[in-house]
Formats: sequence, C-alpha cells, structure tokens
Amino acid sequence: MSAPMFNRHGIWAIYRFEMARALRTLLQSLVTPVITTSLYFVVFGSAIGSRMTGMGNVPYGAFIVPGLVMLSLFTQSLFNASFGIFFPKFTGTIYEMLSAPVSPFEIVTGYVGAAATKSIALGLVILACASLFVPIHILHPFWMVAFLVLVALAFSLFGFIIGIWAKNFEQIQSIPMLVITPLTFLGGAFYSVDMLPQPWRTVTLFNPIVYLISGFRWSFYGKADVPVGLSLLLTLGFCALCLAVIAWIFRTGYRLKS
Repeated sequence: MSAPMFNRHGIWAIYRFEMARALRTLLQSLVTPVITTSLYFVVFGSAIGSRMTGMGNVPYGAFIVPGLVMLSLFTQSLFNASFGIFFPKFTGTIYEMLSAPVSPFEIVTGYVGAAATKSIALGLVILACASLFVPIHILHPFWMVAFLVLVALAFSLFGFIIGIWAKNFEQIQSIPMLVITPLTFLGGAFYSVDMLPQPWRTVTLFNPIVYLISGFRWSFYGKADVPVGLSLLLTLGFCALCLAVIAWIFRTGYRLKS
C-alpha cells in the first residue's frame, strides 16, 4: 500500500496548535491592532482628512483604508509566522518536529497557513471597523480577496524565514519595525505616488511595498499608482523567492540543526 503524498494530520496538528495560541493571546492578536488602526482613522481620517481634498474623487478617509489594512497585514503576517517557528527553536522542541514523520513542506504549510489565516482574519476585521468610520466601496471584490490572500501568504513566508534566521526576540522585531513599517509609510499608504515631485516619484517606485498597496487599492477604487498586472506579478514573485529560500534552508539545515 503506497504512502500518502502528504501528512494531513501533521499539517492540521501544527495549524491547530498555532491557531489555539492566537486564541490564548486574543488581546494581543486582535484587539490591539484594531485599536491602533482605529486611532489612525481618528487622526488621519477625521482630523487631517477633513481638511484635505479627495484623492481622485475618493474621500481621503476612504483612500487610506487599503493602506491601513496592508500595514496591519504586513506586520501581523511577519510577527505571526516568525514567532511561530522561532518559539520551537527557543524551547528546543523544533528537533522533535524535525525528527517526526513530517516533511518540510508540511511544516511550512502548517505554520504559514496559520499565520496567513490570522492575518487575513485581522485584515477583514479592520476592514469592517473602517466601514464604521468611512463609506467603503469595493469595485473588484475577487481581486481584493486575491491580493489579501497573496500578500498574507508572501509575508507569512517571509516571516517564517525571519523566525529561522533570528537568534533572539529583538531580531524578530527589528525587521518589521526598522524595515517594513518605514517602507509602508513611504510606499503610498497615506498618499498617492502621483503627488510626489520628481525625482522622489521615481525613487519611490523602487520601493516594493508601493506595488502591493497600489494593487490592493485598485481593487477598491479602480485607481492605481502602478500597473495592476505588475503588482500581481511582483507579489507572486515575492512568494516564489521566499519559497526558494525556505527550500534552501531545509536542504542545508541553516540555523535549524545547529
């Protein structure tokens, strides 16, 4: 009798454990990001937005919604996936998992799937909260969900890499705080790239976050700073790159077996 192609029970065990951990820390996993995002709406959407003109016939408060959802999605995907794989390294239980009848593909699927699920759920909750502050219209709901899922998967894969690379909790927090958050603020989360003068407009286009936020915002309002096809292509390319790095990590045992 042939063996199954993959261990569904192993994937489900990892996935269920990670989801249960999120429920135990619901205040940190859900409530805190929602409160933080609500403060963004109060400050940027109401206080500042009321004094600004619309962004291409889109009220400023509604314009920043996709950027705020992406900001939470980036940081939470990174944190959930990196902490999920780092904690077994920290406690030493990762060696038991590596010696168990679970393949690297199944390990990644369990951890990344759980991290992406939590991030997507948070993004939808933030979107629901945003609708309480500003009217939201989604012109392309299929592509909105597609970008939401792809970005969550991409940054969960990236977070998985960070969790393996990191030697302590400070390194886990350094990438989101020192790299991702600044790139997000400079990537058109709160403004349109077209508003920038040259040469800053050209410089901004080298920021990969611009393409992710632009594609997601297009799914809402049909307006994008860069071609939507390019946004989708770069998102898929980032996923492929992260998968290639993870495959190399398991093949070489980089910071897993030492």
